Amino acid sequence: MHNWDYYRDAEYDDSAHNDVGVAKLATLVNQIRAERAGRATLVLDAGDTIQGTPLATYYAKQEPITVTGETHPMANAMNVLRYDAVTLGNHEFNYGLPLLATWINQLGFPALAANALNAATGKPAFLPYVIKKVSLGGPDSPTIRVGILGLTNPGTAIWDKGNVEGKLVFADMVETARTWVPIMRERGADLVLISAHGGDSGTSSYGPELPNENPSALIAEQVPGIDAILFGHAHREVPQRFVTNTATGAQVLLSEPSKWGQRLTRMDFTVRKVRGRWTVVDKKATTLNTNTVVEDPAVLAAVRAQHAKTVAYVNQVVARSTVELSAAESRYRDTPILDFINHVQAEVVRTALAGTDHGSLPVLSIAAPFSRTAVFPAGDVRVRDVAGLYVFDNTLEAVVLTGAQVRAYLEYSAKYFQTLAPGAPVDLATINDPNVPDYNYDVISGLEYDIDISRPVGQRITRLVLPGTDTPVADDARFVVAVNNYRRSGGGNFPGIVTTQVYNEGQEIRQLLIDWAQARGVIDPADFFQPNWKLVREGLPVF
Repeated sequence: MHNWDYYRDAEYDDSAHNDVGVAKLATLVNQIRAERAGRATLVLDAGDTIQGTPLATYYAKQEPITVTGETHPMANAMNVLRYDAVTLGNHEFNYGLPLLATWINQLGFPALAANALNAATGKPAFLPYVIKKVSLGGPDSPTIRVGILGLTNPGTAIWDKGNVEGKLVFADMVETARTWVPIMRERGADLVLISAHGGDSGTSSYGPELPNENPSALIAEQVPGIDAILFGHAHREVPQRFVTNTATGAQVLLSEPSKWGQRLTRMDFTVRKVRGRWTVVDKKATTLNTNTVVEDPAVLAAVRAQHAKTVAYVNQVVARSTVELSAAESRYRDTPILDFINHVQAEVVRTALAGTDHGSLPVLSIAAPFSRTAVFPAGDVRVRDVAGLYVFDNTLEAVVLTGAQVRAYLEYSAKYFQTLAPGAPVDLATINDPNVPDYNYDVISGLEYDIDISRPVGQRITRLVLPGTDTPVADDARFVVAVNNYRRSGGGNFPGIVTTQVYNEGQEIRQLLIDWAQARGVIDPADFFQPNWKLVREGLPVF
């Protein structure tokens, strides 16, 4: 919303001096509208709008709009900006369908998701498309009908299974476009745009059991009748890409404007009447950098009180840390701050399962280094420090895995690292495979293990033993494993983890961390740091 970093309690900035937020986008949009002077200008969003910062979390968790009746800050801001349509992204489903429905009802424009279907009826659960009649300006003000189709991400069936299972199913984005584009044309759309929440790589982070996660280029290639696709989800900047439709030979324009409001895609279309119908004769796209403008005062005013309330909340002190704890090295070293997450997760699960059929099993815990910049300072630790460490709204679950399954899980996780021969220089900037995001690298507490990064992927876990011993973990050993709902539902496609839960109380992990710290008042690594894994090459530590 604002160009604000809630985790640092400061204006947002990164190494490239990008800015973020709807208020910055609004200034660029208003400039374009002024330049266009009344001619057709449409404003679209490709999704993931109500999750991602403590501001969004506050009005979903601390003061949920479903309870208070307050208008969601993103609805306030987007209504000021006068969007024409928004597509639902996968993160729109994070807080459940009632909150999503409340937010949609607060919008002054349509929310689209043609491939999100009612599980009982098979019919669209949300508006599939809208056709806007807009003025081209000039003599006699001719009008054109622009069809906008929204496609959401099928991965929601995995990532938010707890919120959508039995209620919604998510159809293939390509096939859904193939169904609706001809209908939009038949109903008078002169120009067809798709707003798609899926990247253009053609690959998925999950297995083949669900439709493709990132099919935007495939849609352009395989579905006739599309003029352009605005897409999101992959967080990449793609100013302009043309894809040839195999059936018609037409060039389909695609663009993705990075993430978080850092960029605005501008698409320009030139149309001409051909045999009585408007036809696109030229099109182009570029991305505009929001760091070139100031924030729009109307957007700031619309969310000022909600922003201030969130800032006050995230600056509440939850505990005192005896030393500074940093996540900067958590990808390649065992660090206390990541052990803090694993300790709390394991403790919660162990306590919950005491006295049950699984209460006697050892409890392991899984965590990923979500942030490279998170720090607990020595002294006061605030809500924002914990939120900066655990940036996702995941909930805690637990499953039972065998020793063989734990080994396979660790082998899969270890593909995160590049292969480095013994003695080869180690560059921390390139130690990981760039195709594997940090959030898809997991470490496990409760066992001791070595990752040999000189060995091929799949053969890297060279030591996996019981804590404090040299006893190898038996293949048939059984463990309770604490894990977040994203991973347990299949996010990242890790092996073995998609299985029946033995614990699932819907508790948010971030809040569990805050509660643990508040209850003790002190965060001391001596209470939870258990160095249990390291990177090696031929048995020798990398560090």
